[in-house]
Amino acid sequence: MALLQVRDVGFRYAAAWVLRGISFDLMAGEMLGIIGPNGSGKTTLIKIMDGVLLPEEGRVLLDGADVTRMKRGELARIVAVVPQDQPLVFPFRVREIVLMGRYPHLRRLQFETEADYEIVKEAMVATDTWELAGRRMGELSGGERQRVWIARALAQQPRIMLLDEFTAFLDIRHQVAFFDLVRRLNAERGLTVAAVTHDINLASQYSDRVCLLSQGKIHRLGTPREVIREEDIGEVYQTGVLVDDNPRTGTPRITLLKGSPSEEGSR
Repeated sequence: MALLQVRDVGFRYAAAWVLRGISFDLMAGEMLGIIGPNGSGKTTLIKIMDGVLLPEEGRVLLDGADVTRMKRGELARIVAVVPQDQPLVFPFRVREIVLMGRYPHLRRLQFETEADYEIVKEAMVATDTWELAGRRMGELSGGERQRVWIARALAQQPRIMLLDEFTAFLDIRHQVAFFDLVRRLNAERGLTVAAVTHDINLASQYSDRVCLLSQGKIHRLGTPREVIREEDIGEVYQTGVLVDDNPRTGTPRITLLKGSPSEEGSR
């Protein structure tokens, strides 16, 4: 069943179209990987799915309701977003940031309950940030801050999580750990996930389906094996790649080759 539907969405900044004719369904309980080169519209698509940007064409439906007509608090109880980075205006402590994830679930002027604090602690333990609870965000490394934003999103207890390059500042250990965590939540709680990533191999290994964007349009959408192919990756990224199977997982795996696709073909 489709939980979120993107229908013929188009968006432009000034005169330049960033997205055009984007249509797909995000199925309940699936993990969708969104890949594509810089400038292909990945981040803009995430913001439109979250209702932060209003599409100039088409619409986005969440459980059949237009997200642009939903109140932010109502939407935040269903959808959580982990962006690439967020500006720090005030010197909040880590625990305070994660606790903000509970705000959509509180009534006006209501204080947090013991249950809210327990949910926050579980999110922080899961993201390896509990030991950072008392530190200020400005004191943390980029990777540590990103783990805090992930913890805040988990504290929202959403039905859908939208991840925009959420592993960009993480080391290899934490990249794998958080993809494992998200996949586990996907399996155990039915969490629906759309994850933008530049790491095609991670998208291949963890996604049920992959959406490959190119110049603001969907180049190909399907299973990792249907999308991550030498001809498609080479054409969209304009670079030579070798695609074979990961010997442990059996998922498609890419290896970069020297030179452009045309140069590879002439050898």
